[in-house]
Amino acid sequence: MMDIFESCHLINDNLISNREFEARNELIKLLDYHERNEIEYSPLVNHLIRETGLYPYLNADTANWEDRFVYEIFKVDIGGKQSTLHREQSSLLKRLVNGENIAVSAPTSFGKSFVIDAFISITNPNNVVIIVPTIALTDETRRRLYKKFANKYKIITTTEVELAEKNIFIFPQERAMNYVNKIESIDILIIDEFYKASAIYDKSRSPSLLKAIIKLGLKSKQKYFLAPNITSIGDNVFTQDMVFEDKLGFNTVYLDRFEKYKEIEGDKIEKELQKGEILLNILEETKTKSLIYAASYPQIDKVSNLLNERLPISGKPLLVDFANWLTINYGANWKLTNLVKRGVGIHNGQLHRSISQIQVKLFEEQEGLSNIISTSSIIEGVNTSAENVIIWRNRKSGGNSILDSFTYKNIIGRGGRMFKYFIGKIYLLEPPPPDDATQLDIPFPDTILGDLDENAHSSSLNNEQIAKIITHKNEMYEILGKDTYDRLLKENIFQSNNSDFVKETARQMKANPEDWNGLSYLNSNEPESWDRLLWKIISLQPGEWGDGRYGIQHKKFVEFVKVLVENWGSTIPELLDELDEFDIDIEQFFKLERIAAFNLSSLLSDINILQREILNNGTDVSPFISRVSHAFLPSVVYQLEEYGLPRMISRKLHRNGIINFLNDDLNIHNTIEIFHQIGKENIKESDFLDTFDKYIVEYFYDGITINQY
Repeated sequence: MMDIFESCHLINDNLISNREFEARNELIKLLDYHERNEIEYSPLVNHLIRETGLYPYLNADTANWEDRFVYEIFKVDIGGKQSTLHREQSSLLKRLVNGENIAVSAPTSFGKSFVIDAFISITNPNNVVIIVPTIALTDETRRRLYKKFANKYKIITTTEVELAEKNIFIFPQERAMNYVNKIESIDILIIDEFYKASAIYDKSRSPSLLKAIIKLGLKSKQKYFLAPNITSIGDNVFTQDMVFEDKLGFNTVYLDRFEKYKEIEGDKIEKELQKGEILLNILEETKTKSLIYAASYPQIDKVSNLLNERLPISGKPLLVDFANWLTINYGANWKLTNLVKRGVGIHNGQLHRSISQIQVKLFEEQEGLSNIISTSSIIEGVNTSAENVIIWRNRKSGGNSILDSFTYKNIIGRGGRMFKYFIGKIYLLEPPPPDDATQLDIPFPDTILGDLDENAHSSSLNNEQIAKIITHKNEMYEILGKDTYDRLLKENIFQSNNSDFVKETARQMKANPEDWNGLSYLNSNEPESWDRLLWKIISLQPGEWGDGRYGIQHKKFVEFVKVLVENWGSTIPELLDELDEFDIDIEQFFKLERIAAFNLSSLLSDINILQREILNNGTDVSPFISRVSHAFLPSVVYQLEEYGLPRMISRKLHRNGIINFLNDDLNIHNTIEIFHQIGKENIKESDFLDTFDKYIVEYFYDGITINQY
């Protein structure tokens, strides 16, 4: 039993000795004790909360007048609702309201989103641009801001949307480029998880994010960059006009680490067996929400097999309904279907967006999923937290390199959450990395230089980079002509973030125009006529089209695209039956569909632009590009999946005459209005929807509904 007075004494001693971090940790443990034992805060406990800056934790009913006063004066409007900020949130908000450009590093539990919401409420900006790293985080951010601000702002997350007088744009970096020429002025540019600007942490996203920062930064009055676990930023042009704020010392939860790996010994096989038993024991003993970081797909399979074999089937109605829904819509033999029956989900970067979102929703439910096995997608894709974080594997996602301190802290930062879990419990089944300070270095990649103008961006470039841009420009002038290339550059039209690739493709096309004959066959409704062209196109970028040897992976991908054309008319189990002869299972289906919608459509878009300018033969494969970019689904159906409505439910609504998704006049915004007009209850009364369909409809409507406080 904890001695409350002694704990308060220790906290006070730490404060007197200027050890505020230690004081806050001891206070959080004390608050956890109060909550577990249902003890009201005394005036002394409230006073210590105030002294450590954790104002939201104050209990106004038991606090003295001075502490109640602090609780009230630190309240701000975060979008139709008053919330009390903690000391560091309030300080950060004040500086943003004063117009400062700030790059802030803070713990996951800091509550950075409250600052954004309060800034919008207080300053009432016209255009806010928020760049997030993933589609999943796009939807999560959209849901939060839609509830608060959709009555005043148009919330834009997709491309080709008409702007309103006041707009909040929420994009992954690739989509942001579609609006560079459409937004005249940006009041604040917000970059979430800005550490991904460094190729060290995200090689694939870094070029497009840096390009967005440069081009949107020119139109931005103010910038606010957010990241966890960065102790300093190296000299770079992207943050040179910003003040760096290190708030890592301000924790709002306490992380309690359990070094279980020290109990594991023996040879490799014995260690794996022991590790599995320890994992099962943790899940049995805690019986609370757990995130299991497994690092890679093979390790996810290993943990999945263990839990499928050893965990009992849950009788929770919500999980039974979800498992039945997965069986019907994805197949009974999918490992996730069987895991869900045991209260376990899977989160990775390949799953359909709606499936990932539904699992996170179920993880938040008391009677939903208890555990999620994940790659690093759980730390970069969503803002969920758990009482327990279990490090099954101390490797980076998708590789064998040891976790660095930065990524490790990101993962364990998912333990604990304000007002839900005062203490996050971290179980280490393999050793953690050394605790190192992290300097964020953001080198300027040469691959994006060809997409910049040396005059417009001169302040961001050195002499060598300007020389490279001029050289690239002159080479493109020779191929396309000066006027043409200058026009394309101004339009920000190329999807690729590799200028050399665009240049070499243009050069090949100019030198051998006959090789590109028949490109228009891609607009044909006969997939068999696509073979030669698809092979040629994907051969321009080897290694991006799946797993396996060059010939096998290319054949698989081409055959997959030819079957994917039936995506709207057929169910996923039906498509998988067709793909079985090409040895494509459900996991590969997810991966290849994503590659088709993103990589293939981007590549084709650049090729289409170049052939229009170089060959000028009247060919335009934009119709095919549009179809493949939406995975051959109606465009609005594909976009609705980002909003949490799976294609299966859209298909049912279409077939039963509720909404005609083949209507060319539909866009995501007028479709949302149609859903509002029909009403949630009317849709849920439909007898063609099963129980879990209706649960999803409820979740979908929650994301398109404004809060009524």
